[in-house]
Amino acid sequence: MAPTSSTVATSPRHFIAIDIGGTKIASATVELGDSLPRVSNKSEVPTPAQAGSNAVVEAVLESVRRCLACENEAPAAIGIASAGVVNTTTGAIISATDLIKGWAGTPLAQLVENEFGLPVAALNDVHAHALGECTFGAGKGYESVLAVAVGTGIGGAIVTGGKLCMGAHFAAGHVGHVPHPLAAGFPCSCGACGHIESVASGTGQVDLYNARKSANEARAESGREITQRAQAGEALATQVLADSGAGLGDAIAGIANCVDPQVVVLSGSVTRSGKIWWSALKDAFRAGALPILKEIEILEGTLGSDAPILGATTWAASKLEGVENER
Repeated sequence: MAPTSSTVATSPRHFIAIDIGGTKIASATVELGDSLPRVSNKSEVPTPAQAGSNAVVEAVLESVRRCLACENEAPAAIGIASAGVVNTTTGAIISATDLIKGWAGTPLAQLVENEFGLPVAALNDVHAHALGECTFGAGKGYESVLAVAVGTGIGGAIVTGGKLCMGAHFAAGHVGHVPHPLAAGFPCSCGACGHIESVASGTGQVDLYNARKSANEARAESGREITQRAQAGEALATQVLADSGAGLGDAIAGIANCVDPQVVVLSGSVTRSGKIWWSALKDAFRAGALPILKEIEILEGTLGSDAPILGATTWAASKLEGVENER
């Protein structure tokens, strides 16, 4: 369940929160109470992704140790947001891409619990991001939220009736893996072909640009570079931003037609692509949404990198209270 701010701790409690991504592992201590949470002792280390799961787990343990060294009291629990599909009952990674070598099958929560003797709760990083935004950020106060994170890849989550929906296989919310005509012929990170992530994520924008450029045009190396070229008036960059934004807006409309959220919350680096991208996304959403859904607000997330940290903390707090997630 995704507790609202009124259902988390009513007296101050300390947690350690870890956010495991393909490139970095972030950690912090978080105090939950009646007011807004207080995040402190934040730090980041590179993820030793290609060194394998054992190296990543050891980096996680070291991050927890650093947080513990800054605390005068034992935390109530440890919350972990992680890349990959996470069994939120056991805290194990049950499916993952090769972004982290050998990550699938890692009993993550159990390994951390064995090391420190503290309760540990783990969930997918984008689910955690959504939970943070819905509890403390842009989605706070809404009964149902479709959250979409658009960065190197595209992830998502569905919060309805105050609950974070996991799905039968803990994989609900994979917005980036919706098939879309714009992505025809483009390979996706999941191994399939034609998913919207492959042309609308930051990496996807680069692939779309480079597939369209002429032989005498310079390759793009990042989504930020494409945005800069569009702002400088380059026609190809402008069209790529418009097309990738419209494709994602179309895909989000299709999902909204199925789940009927009260609001859509977008987060991630690609949301900084500028007015061209935002306008194309919103126009395509309205064009594809059912008439009764066309006026759904599309909001930008407000918590930034704190969102998964706060989501992981909220998840750990809910587990301590014995609250189950929606399956």
